[in-house]
Amino acid sequence: MTLSISPEQSGDTEYARTLRTLSEGAVNKHFDPYTDIDWDSPEFAIDPTDERWIMPEADPLGRHPWYKAQPIERQIEMGMWRQAGIAKVGLDFEQLLIRGLLQYIVRLPNGDPEFRFITHEAAEECNHTLMFQEMINRIGQQDVIGMGPIDRLLTMVIWPAVKYYPGFFFTMVLGGEEPIDHLQKSILRAGEGRLHPMVERVMQIHVAEEARHISFAHEWLQKNVPAMDLPNRFVLSLLFPATMRVMLSMIATPPKEFIEKFEIPDYVMREAYWGNEDSRKTARDIFADVRGLCEKAGMMNPVARQVWKLLGIDGPSSRYRSEPVRKAA
Repeated sequence: MTLSISPEQSGDTEYARTLRTLSEGAVNKHFDPYTDIDWDSPEFAIDPTDERWIMPEADPLGRHPWYKAQPIERQIEMGMWRQAGIAKVGLDFEQLLIRGLLQYIVRLPNGDPEFRFITHEAAEECNHTLMFQEMINRIGQQDVIGMGPIDRLLTMVIWPAVKYYPGFFFTMVLGGEEPIDHLQKSILRAGEGRLHPMVERVMQIHVAEEARHISFAHEWLQKNVPAMDLPNRFVLSLLFPATMRVMLSMIATPPKEFIEKFEIPDYVMREAYWGNEDSRKTARDIFADVRGLCEKAGMMNPVARQVWKLLGIDGPSSRYRSEPVRKAA
């Protein structure tokens, strides 16, 4: 299942040009967490009575009637923990991604443009971990956890995936990046001054740089998957929706520590993640871009379509990447 084709070897100059554009973007527009964020700005001060910490409706729990019925003080406390928890999960995932990316480029030949962009990406992900940890520290929720034991499990999966089946590795990359990216963009689009400015600034930087990282994963899969033999491509077509659904739960669902700390009823969690129609629609909308990728890369066969449907993440594809969700009239 090993697949590693350099752009020069394949003669795919369009792919090489795309990587060069992404690399130049990383040079011309990048962020440093300690020069581009004024952490000590008065507007970034942490006030435990600030109602901007209330969870936005873009978060499935934030729009649930149970949450909205809680006292304002409780909503703020839960919102602060939730924002810190999301950052911690993001930090854990970025660290896993960095390990996989650095392992992948070890085998690249001289002159391969993937080396430069992936190294840029790994550097940006390192900055994201610093940014997330600084935000967690300042929010002050010291008991938040990230991916927990799942982190160790994924560590064992990533090494063989990168070495023997890189298509699956880049599938996991999108499985981790797409949910956070979609939810953060939804929150920013609906923000209108309702977000704490520190959280908003961190999200803006993360979304801006993740756009390049997600673009690269899309480009890599769109280029390399059609070159796979039919059995490998078929297997990946089934692994793809399964990976998206599993990682959606890992990335976007609050951990049991959050549930226990705030005594959230089981029925609330079932409905919010992903049991009622609003939350099911959110789950489907998150993967509109990758469904389009699967169609372009030849991974949306009849069996795969049934898997997407069975997992509750089927639906129309985006007309273009990062297309805002269209609402029915």
